[in-house]
Amino acid sequence: MTSTYVMGLGEPEADLATTGGKGASLAALTRAGLPVPPGFHVTTAAYRRFVATHGLQDEIVAVAATEDAADRIAALFAAHPVPEEIARPIREAYAALGAPAVAVRSSATAEDLPGASFAGQQDTFLDVSGADDVIDAVRRCWASLWTARAISYRRREGIDPGDVALAVVVQELVDADAAGVLFTADPVTGATDRMVVNATWGLGESLVGGYVTPDELVLDAATGAVRERRTGDKAVMTVRTPDGPVERPVPDDRRAAPVLDDADAAALGALGRRIAAHHGRPMDVEWTRSRGEFAIVQARPITGLRDPWNESRDGDFLWTNTNLGEAIPDVMTPSTWSMVQLFMSRAMPTLSLPGFRGYGIVGGRFYLNLSLSAAMSRLVGISGSRFRSLTENTFGRLPAGVGIPPVPLSPLQVLRRLVPTAVRFVASVPGTLRRLPAFVAENPRRCPELIARIEATAEPVALARLWDDEVRPLVVTGSDMLAAAGRSDPVALLTAQKRLRKLVGDADAAALTSGLTVDGEVLASLGPVVGLALVERGDIDEATYAERYGHRSPHEFEVSMPRPVERPGWLQGQLAALREAGADPLELLRKQEAAHRAAWERLVATHPRKVAATRKRLQRWARAARAREQARTEVVRTFSVVRAHLLRAGELTGLGGEVFMLDLDEVAAVLRGTPAPDTAERRAAYERYTALPPYPTLIRGRFDPFAWAAGPDRRGDLFDATAAPAAPDGTVSGFPGASGVVEGSVRVLRSVDEGELLRPGEILVTTVTNIGWTPLFPRAAAVVTDVGAPLSHAAIVARELGIPAVVGCGNATSVLRTGDRVRVDGSRGTVEPLPSG
Repeated sequence: MTSTYVMGLGEPEADLATTGGKGASLAALTRAGLPVPPGFHVTTAAYRRFVATHGLQDEIVAVAATEDAADRIAALFAAHPVPEEIARPIREAYAALGAPAVAVRSSATAEDLPGASFAGQQDTFLDVSGADDVIDAVRRCWASLWTARAISYRRREGIDPGDVALAVVVQELVDADAAGVLFTADPVTGATDRMVVNATWGLGESLVGGYVTPDELVLDAATGAVRERRTGDKAVMTVRTPDGPVERPVPDDRRAAPVLDDADAAALGALGRRIAAHHGRPMDVEWTRSRGEFAIVQARPITGLRDPWNESRDGDFLWTNTNLGEAIPDVMTPSTWSMVQLFMSRAMPTLSLPGFRGYGIVGGRFYLNLSLSAAMSRLVGISGSRFRSLTENTFGRLPAGVGIPPVPLSPLQVLRRLVPTAVRFVASVPGTLRRLPAFVAENPRRCPELIARIEATAEPVALARLWDDEVRPLVVTGSDMLAAAGRSDPVALLTAQKRLRKLVGDADAAALTSGLTVDGEVLASLGPVVGLALVERGDIDEATYAERYGHRSPHEFEVSMPRPVERPGWLQGQLAALREAGADPLELLRKQEAAHRAAWERLVATHPRKVAATRKRLQRWARAARAREQARTEVVRTFSVVRAHLLRAGELTGLGGEVFMLDLDEVAAVLRGTPAPDTAERRAAYERYTALPPYPTLIRGRFDPFAWAAGPDRRGDLFDATAAPAAPDGTVSGFPGASGVVEGSVRVLRSVDEGELLRPGEILVTTVTNIGWTPLFPRAAAVVTDVGAPLSHAAIVARELGIPAVVGCGNATSVLRTGDRVRVDGSRGTVEPLPSG
């Protein structure tokens, strides 16, 4: 079927330049074996040939800037026939389909792109039958490249009108009994552990057009299980008739009936996972269902998606970067974040539950979720005040007035999920600790050997096997060692310190719990600075120092950062700094040891009966601390192996340093031949976050790092977005459509014909929006609608433009009046009245 002007739907040549964004996406999904209705492309070459044949380009460009451009260009196209060299292959392709009723959809070369989504800006024609009508629909699609909304959109995006062309996708029309939209990530929060589905009866036009409040389902992204379900009042549906699709009332017995059952939702979720994996990013998927079978009619990137590196937007939690966050202080690349998740799943297996994770990424940085820890503690009988007391030494004292938001856990969840995990972990600790000395002894030899093998690997698939067979298991083993070694250390230290303070006072207690050695070894965390002194003194050479400590650094978790040993002159610089400081670490250690001995002698003299028990406690703590520090330094050494693996993967795949913008699973897939996902957006996000100052230690609620950084009164210790007290009567609420908070004056519009009344900066309030409202959105400070859902037109466009939106309120146009002052919170889905003036 392939020709210059027409090609089959799944042809390899169907790329963005040839078949437009929609066409290229459908072609890729077809080649991947996903259920896409059969059809064909009319290429951009056909559009250009039509324009060139009739000499239209100069006139189009001249007319495009005029107010009535759309009407004039539509008339221009309608006045000229489609050349036979284009019409003939269209007829042949249509006949090859069996001449069914089809959908004829525009597919622009500038649509469905990460930077400029032209979603819905060109026309679609449904239920088209007959070759002549198909050809006419193709020509009308071409003309829709120059509608007022499309011209306005391109002008705002700064796209040269001479750079665009239009392809057309012709597909067999699915006689759908249900249709909808699936986001493979939460379109409001950006959370990738959940999918959001909107579903309605009939064809999808009533949903896409915003004429119906659909069912909304939240699915677990990994399993497709339904987490939340909200059944909408689906008043109308789009159905096929001999005269074309029309809106009809939904029968009363189906208006409030769910469109999808749990099995349907799981099947749809599985398709979504395949589509997202194929594209390497969250996707906006349009689907239909006919006689129990799903079909995909469009899939494009979620261009308005909130940055997926900010899990604080997933809900009201209390986050802290104290403790583990101090070990991971940097904005993380995707490769590092995925490695940290692997590490945490082993090193702290009891910190999370399905659906709730005890740690997360906030603006690219690592944070622990104290809300989940507090909720789990409450279920085992630990009160809130007791939890605060127990965690003070680990996470610091919470400021007065800062609450810990609750997480809705049930005892059954903990019993079923957490208790078995905890039992398995506790049972594994003794055996793991017995293996720790061998791991500590062997790992410094094993890691360089493995790095050498990685660097010698010449084939991508062989490198992927090496990751599966040796590199990943090494990280898992190291993480298991640290989990076991760290289990008793905090308990032992806190117990020893508490009893010693009562016995000998604060000063001697501090002396007794420092200056400790086990078999003459200092803690591994002191090793690098002590080692410098040993090099300076001539006790060890530089090569020995580099072998022991060249993997330790302030950025040791970040695998994109070179290890110190990789940097020329690194050790000489460290030695020069030590000399300039004028302090001898060994002498400082000797003083600490002397203070320890003096405190011990005072203890022996004043409390002779406590000596044996105290010695036992201190030795217990010293052994636990040494085990933990040894395990940590060797875990960090394994990260050097991960870095070597990624560097080699970048070389073998041609990705170079961009390999760090992929997660570890994506790297493995690319090594096995899967095309690499586009990393431009990830790189841009990483650089934006990296440019910000470090975030507060404690973060309560939904946190916007950019707004915080720009604030004149920002605090480095605390950010608290706790909601204000309940709003008075008259507050309008609905679905969170597009996040953000705006205050301003209301403008209630009953129809798009009143659009000229909307003043820049006003809050647009109306019953429902559709594609025709798009040119008004840039003027609005926020959008509020009576009808809709997070995936309706108002929400999608508002997200793309960065405008807060609350949709599906039901009563906005009846409660609010033009001139009212309100606060629109798109993250919470509320509209609160403000005093006038």
